[in-house]
Amino acid sequence: MKNKLKKYFTAKVWLTIFTCLCFFFIGLTYFTDVLTKPLQKVTSAVVIPLQKGVNGIGLWLTEKKDMFESVENLQQENEDLRKQIEDLKQENLLMKENKVELESLRKLYEIDNAYSDYEKTGATVIGRSSDNWYNTFTIDKGSKAGIEVDMNVLSGNGLVGIVTDVSENYSIVRAIIDDASNVSAMVLNTSDVCTLSGDLKVASEGYVNLKYLDRDVKVRDGDMIVTSNISEKYLPGILIGYAQDVTLDANNLTKSGKVITAVDFKHITNVLVIKEKKTKIKE
Repeated sequence: MKNKLKKYFTAKVWLTIFTCLCFFFIGLTYFTDVLTKPLQKVTSAVVIPLQKGVNGIGLWLTEKKDMFESVENLQQENEDLRKQIEDLKQENLLMKENKVELESLRKLYEIDNAYSDYEKTGATVIGRSSDNWYNTFTIDKGSKAGIEVDMNVLSGNGLVGIVTDVSENYSIVRAIIDDASNVSAMVLNTSDVCTLSGDLKVASEGYVNLKYLDRDVKVRDGDMIVTSNISEKYLPGILIGYAQDVTLDANNLTKSGKVITAVDFKHITNVLVIKEKKTKIKE
């Protein structure tokens, strides 16, 4: 029996049968929905909800991905903005420092011109005494640059002090506000001599003490006080400051008062050292 079936149902026969069936189903689906309708129902009941679920998951994952990317972008933008702010802060700080430096150099240039008869060299302050005032401080020039003890030091608009100690590459300067400082000075208008003494207790108010001025000398607030011709160490005619509150002493023989200094002794950064000493002039 099996052999007979094999004899009748050869490969060609099966191919013909399957071909006919294909054409039959094609024609059936083309002219009627008898077969497709059940499939559509199955698709509607199973496949479409599943597809919606898959689409929903896909949309959710896409939203999460976009959100994470947005967060990462925001974090990167914040980091970039933070860096820009730090850069701007640094630039602003440098601009302020440059402005202070420029102002300091401008004042040095002006005072250099004011005392153009003297040979000078510029120096930078690299250290100071432990308090808030530059009553003694260190500059970055020494004997190697021709600095010597007793050379006068200028800054701002006038006299800072005098060199007291010199090493090869640095020097120590004692300012006129130091307690150990005494300067022979004179009233510019009258050439009357007085003595200025430093006092750190009053330095915060921006002045030094004026003493031993003759009782007959008339001094008004704002009169210029300069170094005197008879000073042993200070060159003559260097501006120290401006007289204020000069009154008769209790001894009824002398006057005393204040001299508002021409230099801001709390913010000295650069100085000029006069490379000419009073001792050489006296000789």
